Amino acid sequence: MFVKEKLHSFLENIPKNVSLIAVSKTKPVADIQEAYEAGQRFFGENKVQEMVNKYEALPKDIQWHMIGHVQRNKIKYMAHFVALIHGVDSVKTLQEIDKQGKKHNRVIRCLLQAKIATEETKFGMDFENIRDIFHSEILDNLKNVQVVGLMGMASFSNDMLNVSREFASLKSLYDELKGEDLRLSVLSMGMSGDYKIAIENGSNMVRVGSAIFGERNYIA
Repeated sequence: MFVKEKLHSFLENIPKNVSLIAVSKTKPVADIQEAYEAGQRFFGENKVQEMVNKYEALPKDIQWHMIGHVQRNKIKYMAHFVALIHGVDSVKTLQEIDKQGKKHNRVIRCLLQAKIATEETKFGMDFENIRDIFHSEILDNLKNVQVVGLMGMASFSNDMLNVSREFASLKSLYDELKGEDLRLSVLSMGMSGDYKIAIENGSNMVRVGSAIFGERNYIA
């Protein structure tokens, strides 16, 4: 009952217009099943093989979100079921997703990942690259990909003012692009440690794991 209680408590404290992606990476199927039985349908994984295994073991009305860095050679393994790919950071990745989507006769929804953090380890495109993609014919030529929004990860920092500025910068870009393309509907910002600040800055999708499932036990 631990997961159910944490999930309901979390949902009571976020706005109704904000979608919750329950980050289930490293968590057992039993925990995900408990969240499912409590009504949660959106789950996020950062490793393709783990997501595939859970997809096969769990109810098929779950919407699986790939929230980790996307390796192009792994897209084929999730193309038949993934609901949303968050971390798209290159045109080549978009083209591979389109290729795999065509094989399965489906349109795969994606978010372009913007680099808003200061850490070199964070992935993402700069704002001009993203603008160039929207202002070119690239997206028109990809018939099995639909870019529905943007995603960004703020700096891992205790400076919450700076984190807020980073989120605000991405919201500004999102608003700019949405004014040109009404198909944009998702701004994915915020994780367990900073989701409140992300929501304050306009996020309508948060990726939260430990606040629902508890801390992860990684095996070395």
